[in-house]
Order: sequence, then C-alpha cells, then structure tokens
Amino acid sequence: MIAYAVSRMGVNREVNQDSMLCKLTPVGDLPDLFIVADGMGGYNGGDVASRYTIDNIQDYLINNTGGTLISTIKEAIAATNLGLRKKASEQPKLKGFGTTLVLATVIDNTLHVANIGDSRLYVNEDGHIRQITEDHSLVEAMVKKGELDRSEARFNPHKNMITRALGSEPSVEADFFEVELTADSRILLCSDGVSNMMDDSIIENIMNDNKDPEKTCKALIDTAKENGGRDDMTAVVINI
Repeated sequence: MIAYAVSRMGVNREVNQDSMLCKLTPVGDLPDLFIVADGMGGYNGGDVASRYTIDNIQDYLINNTGGTLISTIKEAIAATNLGLRKKASEQPKLKGFGTTLVLATVIDNTLHVANIGDSRLYVNEDGHIRQITEDHSLVEAMVKKGELDRSEARFNPHKNMITRALGSEPSVEADFFEVELTADSRILLCSDGVSNMMDDSIIENIMNDNKDPEKTCKALIDTAKENGGRDDMTAVVINI
C-alpha cells in the first residue's frame, strides 16, 4: 500500500483551514490512519479546530488500545468533540468553530470509514469511482427529499451549509462504513474544496489518468484551483 497527501490554501484565503493525516505506520491498534478535516469558523479558528481534531484523535488512538475498532473511534470522536467545546468555552474568539471529519483505516482487505460533515471518501475500482460517505449537508437532505436534482446540487447556493460537525453540538454521531477492497482498489479522501470544484466524472478521469498517488493528488488540487479554488483544497490518495 502506498499513499500521498496534499493540502493547499484556497485562492484569496489567508489561512488554510483544512488539516490532514496520512500515516502508513501503526497508530495504536490501527495499522494505518488517514484523516481529512475541514475547519469552519473563519477567523474564529477553523484551522485550530481541524488541527486539534487530527492531533487529538491520533493521540487518543495511541493511548487507548484493546477495545473494538468502532467503539474506540467513537470514543476518540466524542473526546475530541468535548475538547473542541471546552476550547470554545475558554476562548470567546473560538465561539462557533468546528470541523468536518472523514477518517479511514485499512485492515487486511477491509476499508473502515467514519464520517461527519461533507468531506468525502471515494473508492475507485475497475476505472469507476463511487462515493462511500454521505454528505451531512442541507443540499444532500434536499436531494434525498426529492426537492433538488443531484445534478444541480453542486451549484446550489446552500452547498456549504453542513448539518453535522465536530464541535457544534454537545454530542455528535459519525456514520460508519465498511468496504471490501480488491488488489486494484484506490481510495480518495478529500475536502469539499476539491469535490465542489468538479463533477465526480472529472475526479474519476483524473484518478484513471494518474495511477501514482502523488500525481493524482497534485492533479486534483491543480484542477480545483483552475476551476476557481474558492475553498481550501485537500486530497489524500491511497493505492492498495
């Protein structure tokens, strides 16, 4: 397994509010760990929220071993959510900050995923991508209710309104997914600064045209920037 990660600040941004982790070595009981977190809060510390989330989850997993995979990740997320809210209560300038989270680990031939917010995870197999995570966003809720066609979702003015985030409520639930992988599986974790800047078909083409994780990441970021780069852009690509 090989992997690569890239994060770039959006055009006209003064700080990158995205954070990422790309570890091919053990983290506690996990053989590897990949995370993308997209902070919210602007000058109120979106970058603080995303970085704290990455660091705190990693530290929790290192220091709390022996439990089941899902229970340990749930506990790490709960502890991180509590920590974020404590920070906000102690520092008024951080009020309203928070972050998305998409977390993945590959154990044997199984991909385990946890998701909060609208950062995404895709799997590419046989030249086709499929989105594994489901966005926790107002637009996604409208699509599910039949109030909005999915083809129009990316251009909806409410696209960035998320309905679930770390730090925003006293407790938060992550969605969990398991995917059986094949020898040619490729995995993409990305912030919405990438996925909002191109159709899934473009992401698929880029992944098919660039088999190397480093080249894939850079091509995704370059395309997002060429298409406007309005938000911070982060991509993590893993080849099994």
